[in-house]
Amino acid sequence: MVEHIKRDSYRLVEEFTNAPVENPFSKIIPALMKKGLENANLSMFSEEKKKELLNAAGEEYLKRTQVLEAIKVFKITNNVNKLNAIGDEHVRIGLFSYAIEAYKLAANKEKLLKTGERALQEGQLAEAIAAFKLAGDQEKLNKVGAFCVEKGKIEFAIEVYSALENKVKLLELGDKCFAEKQFQHALRSYELTKEFDKVNKVGEELMRIGLLGNALRAFEVAENKMMVQFIRENFGDQDLKRKVYV
Repeated sequence: MVEHIKRDSYRLVEEFTNAPVENPFSKIIPALMKKGLENANLSMFSEEKKKELLNAAGEEYLKRTQVLEAIKVFKITNNVNKLNAIGDEHVRIGLFSYAIEAYKLAANKEKLLKTGERALQEGQLAEAIAAFKLAGDQEKLNKVGAFCVEKGKIEFAIEVYSALENKVKLLELGDKCFAEKQFQHALRSYELTKEFDKVNKVGEELMRIGLLGNALRAFEVAENKMMVQFIRENFGDQDLKRKVYV
């Protein structure tokens, strides 16, 4: 009987010793989150205690799948290990936007590049561009730009060449789009390069085919006050809306 009691006592002590230590703030975190962490007064705590509380809040956000909120909190506490762990998990499941945000705040250029490569392989061009832009890898961005042009993803190509401030490529793209009557993309490309003579040509072509609303937009970009005044004084709102340019 005594030996049985001793064995149970040893087991209970061992279980207590090995049990995970609960964060002392875990019970009040939900109430603070409901109030809004930005509204919570934590000035009475030491930096160490403040970080402990905020990290606990970050964990609670993760449990609720409020990933961006969790990432922001871990940035405040400079919890780089947690930010990288969040990034790794979201790359694993293919949610690259969350991974990129986490790696950005962790200043992890290497993982941003790897995420960009993975996103590109899976055809998620917006995420690939975002990752390479944050990593500052111009070579990879140029490759993505060429890939986008090849695949007809002109909006993404414009975004890439704009980020690179590559005026030559933007002009080439604008000319290509103008020749193919993709006037919206041509307008955007020329606008970014401030080639207002070419913007005016887009406006003239849009007006010629009766797309007055879009022509007005082009002339406004080109600061062509004469044509803006002409359209506004001779055509009503219904005329401008009659055709929608896509």
